[in-house]
Amino acid sequence: MVSLTYSLASFLLKRALPGGDLYDDVPDVSMPVDDSLEETDPVTEEIFSSWALFILLFLLGAALWSSYFLQQRRIKAIHETVLSIFYGMVIGLIIRISPGHYIQDAVKFKSSYFFNILLPPIILNSGYELHQANFFRNIGAILTFAIPGTFISALVLGIILYIWTWLGLEKISLTFLDALAVGATLSATDPVTILSIFNAYKVDPKLYTIIFGESLLNDAISIVMFETCQQFHGKANAGVGSFFEGIGLFLMTFTISLLIGVIVGVIVALILKHSHVRRYPQIETCLVLLFAYESYFFSNGCHMSGIVSLLFCGITLKHYAYYNMSRRTQIATKYIFQLLAQLSENFIFIYLGLSLFTEVELVFKPMLIIVTFISICVARWCAVFPLSRLMNWVIKKKAARRGIVSVPDEIPYSYQMMTFWAGLRGAVGVALAMGIQGEFKSTLLATVLVVVVLTVILFGGTTAGMLEICGIKTGCVDESGNNSDDEFDIETPRVSVPHKRNDGPPSQLYRDGFRSGNASQTSLGNSDIMLDDEIASDDLTGTSSRVSDAAANLTFSDLLTSEDHGKWFTQFDEQVLKPVLLDSPANQN
Repeated sequence: MVSLTYSLASFLLKRALPGGDLYDDVPDVSMPVDDSLEETDPVTEEIFSSWALFILLFLLGAALWSSYFLQQRRIKAIHETVLSIFYGMVIGLIIRISPGHYIQDAVKFKSSYFFNILLPPIILNSGYELHQANFFRNIGAILTFAIPGTFISALVLGIILYIWTWLGLEKISLTFLDALAVGATLSATDPVTILSIFNAYKVDPKLYTIIFGESLLNDAISIVMFETCQQFHGKANAGVGSFFEGIGLFLMTFTISLLIGVIVGVIVALILKHSHVRRYPQIETCLVLLFAYESYFFSNGCHMSGIVSLLFCGITLKHYAYYNMSRRTQIATKYIFQLLAQLSENFIFIYLGLSLFTEVELVFKPMLIIVTFISICVARWCAVFPLSRLMNWVIKKKAARRGIVSVPDEIPYSYQMMTFWAGLRGAVGVALAMGIQGEFKSTLLATVLVVVVLTVILFGGTTAGMLEICGIKTGCVDESGNNSDDEFDIETPRVSVPHKRNDGPPSQLYRDGFRSGNASQTSLGNSDIMLDDEIASDDLTGTSSRVSDAAANLTFSDLLTSEDHGKWFTQFDEQVLKPVLLDSPANQN
């Protein structure tokens, strides 16, 4: 019946086209007779979709409950992301051996879902919660590991894979450009598990910031490198000229993406400054979130890097727009971004575990998987230790010219070892592997997927032991005081403190009373919102001045391990940008 319908549709299509017989060469779209072919019942499809969503949400709930149990029992050696992968693998195996394919198709890893739904909350929260002082203090090491380190890692891994496939032991043939694309795919680090364990152990902020900052920029650089390699795929004249062309394309993409994110963040700051939307915190919070996402999708639509745009948009929002927000919006954005990032991270690792068994087109080559796993370790070693020695040598030279005996900015060997150990791969590599072209796509995708899961389990599961072996300092206290917006801030009522416009920062009195819990209770509603605005007027002055002082003393003065670098931007930021972008008490009314 279905075949007859398609044949009739093909006949009518030919006769309906203008020109009559001139269009007789339209290919026949009739389908071969297949008695097993059945039309999809919408009701049945909805039922299977509901079961698929139920399974995913059940796994997500199990992962979060495991996180609660681990924290309650103070078990720091195991992280919920490792358990999420195991949960996904177990359920994926059950789905694979079960009859039918509808649920299996529904829970497959889809790169479009990953890049458009799961990845943006993680990047936005990372930029928004970034400790800017530590980040810019260690910007030299971060940029060195992120840019040259990623290039070295991709190049070394690509060369090893190209040589291995050239030997022909597993009947796989890759061009050097294809091997380099795989190298770029597996150069995307995603140390979510390690950083979470670092938080639990309160590892030295310097080591945490270097690994955290590298992973943020590393993902974006790997994506740009992979897309650049894919643009030259299949071109016979790809040579040295194409190499330099690819570098130029990468630099252009990175720069424009950065500017897009900064511009969107500045626009949000100006909108919040020149409007009274702070009187409506719900609308204000929605607008901030939507504008941030707009930077990501606009950048992707322009063939730029959405990750870079969203990262620097988050940094700009926290540096400028945050101080133009109402107090409720400040708290709401903080916890909404953290909530979405938490859900996305656990969902991603569940996805990875499921994909090992729900991807039916995977072709596993054990020797290729082993060689690739060893290769990423070699590539990571080449990207970390030589660059660390180079940075230490430069730091020592600068210190010698200034007559400094002790050099505290050096990267010790224990930090280098933990940076090497933190090079586990993540879902970004799997999502990029979905876009690999060529006849060996299924083999390469299977290899990337298995290697990613192995690195998360092996490196992530042994992080606590490596901290003890390397003698890394733990139990460090964050001196930044960034934990002011905790749950007690939400539960404690506000206090109205008499204040003057130009007599110092009265916001400090307000904050002290707010945290101590001795505040007199005020009514919620519109009056609370107006009180929020009044306090924010003076809170802005005191807070921004403290942030300005911190930025002048910590953030940019130590840029690239030199006190002279970055002072021009600090002065420009204080004298030009903040007066233009931050709200003043006079404009609050």
